Amino acid sequence: MTTVNLKPSDEFDFTAGRGDVLLIACGALAREIVDLIERNRWAAFDVACLPAKWHNTPQFIVPAIREKIRAARGRYRAIFVLYGDCGTGGELDRLLAEEGVERIEGPHCYAFFSGNEAFAARADDDLTAFFLTDYLARHFERLIWQGLALDRHPELLPLYFGNYTKIVYLAQTRDEEIAKQAMAAAKKLGLAYEYRYTGYGELERDLKARAGF
Repeated sequence: MTTVNLKPSDEFDFTAGRGDVLLIACGALAREIVDLIERNRWAAFDVACLPAKWHNTPQFIVPAIREKIRAARGRYRAIFVLYGDCGTGGELDRLLAEEGVERIEGPHCYAFFSGNEAFAARADDDLTAFFLTDYLARHFERLIWQGLALDRHPELLPLYFGNYTKIVYLAQTRDEEIAKQAMAAAKKLGLAYEYRYTGYGELERDLKARAGF
């Protein structure tokens, strides 16, 4: 199995191991990928995660994925990308079509954690929802509160969140401490709170399908 070094920021450095399938993933999925690899004892995967903070600057995502794909050519039996569109405006899918590489289905991690069909079915009810995953709940202060400068400029809160009515926490794990962090985030933003346990959703399904193909 690939050995990967999980950083406090939930990102990976690229570590070449004995795997013959390369996963190129968003750093926000790092812990979930590690959990699934360890739980299932999958030996097929090497992992390269890009910085999760690039969701705020999605113009960096596509060039970096292109570089990872081209550097890995000839070294792996297959390459699989664990990103939604993630704000790239279709550029990621155009790149992957050119390179002949597949990605997990869905526009973003909220959809493939929930299940794409289930997420789409609730789209109208969730029109004014701000979503948190385990990762975003754990790092709410750094990524959202500080990342949007709300710690320094609380007057911006209505600008960013005035159109939201609730936080929906999509939980990958049954962790009471993370749930408390999600509830605290909702309170801080002045939003209603809703908890939904999703588990790993289609992330687990798609990795299982590629672990031995």
